[in-house]
Amino acid sequence: MDFPSYRPRRLRQNERLRGMVRETALSAQNFIYPLFVGPGNNKVQPVSSMPGVAQLSVDRAVGECQEAASLGIPAVILFGLPEHKDALGSEAYDDGGIVQQAIRAIKAKVPELLVITDVCLCEYTDHGHCGVIKNNDVDNDSTLDLLVKEALSHAGAGADIVAPSDMMDGRVRAIRNALDDAGFHNTPIMAYAAKYASGFYGPFREAAESTPQFGDRRSYQMDPANAEEALREVALDIREGADIVMVKPALAYLDIIYRVKEKFGYPVAAYNVSGEYSMIKAAGQNGWIDEARIMMEVLFAIRRAGADMILTYFAKDAARLLRGQ
Repeated sequence: MDFPSYRPRRLRQNERLRGMVRETALSAQNFIYPLFVGPGNNKVQPVSSMPGVAQLSVDRAVGECQEAASLGIPAVILFGLPEHKDALGSEAYDDGGIVQQAIRAIKAKVPELLVITDVCLCEYTDHGHCGVIKNNDVDNDSTLDLLVKEALSHAGAGADIVAPSDMMDGRVRAIRNALDDAGFHNTPIMAYAAKYASGFYGPFREAAESTPQFGDRRSYQMDPANAEEALREVALDIREGADIVMVKPALAYLDIIYRVKEKFGYPVAAYNVSGEYSMIKAAGQNGWIDEARIMMEVLFAIRRAGADMILTYFAKDAARLLRGQ
């Protein structure tokens, strides 16, 4: 049926009609809110390259979690800022480490909120890489032992989900086996399965204080030109025991999100990363774009591509907007 019998504009006449035929749903339940947790009390250190984002002491992070939960956001993901860094990132798997403290405090005050933890070493190492350095490169297999210790420590502190983001080969299997052996059979793994070596991570490195002190991460994160490799990475992680697979970043990789969802049918997370957030914030503050409108358009695009959950710094703003606040 074609014009004039079929007129697509009939169903776009007003918001009620548009809402009735809307194909993609977006709610606060889709959001995971990233938080950067550091030492001290009552500390809020704004991140200059990410307006509205701050490094928080544990007590302030708990307050942020209470607000997020009140807005209907079901989960947070924690990134740790240790007091001391060393070559092996030892505070990452210290049972008294900053993330472990934050998990316990959040679960005590906001038990209904799911706490996901970033399992990686770059925030904790003095060289800023995601593993053990040997011969000026990250040594894959010796890094696995440390990642396992970190995941076990997070699970022991009460983390609901662990999320390895390092991109070492074999880390999902190593972590799954260790969790099962330790009795954490019901702790899911959200694997950063297709994580690209992206320039969109720049502001995050200020927030997480994780800039590599030499070289870059291209020997372990993916080449932005590759799509088939992403499918192989996701397949590997699923075979190794991943419960949720992630594509990171989101916006420049919507095709990857779509292909992963179509091929595997697994729960898919997408990380709306710091650079995507900061560009919208900066353009909005300069009056070049309608920040709220672009924010929602981007989040809908990520959902439309196939993401079930979106890690986003916009989580609170978008949740308020969806509530009409």
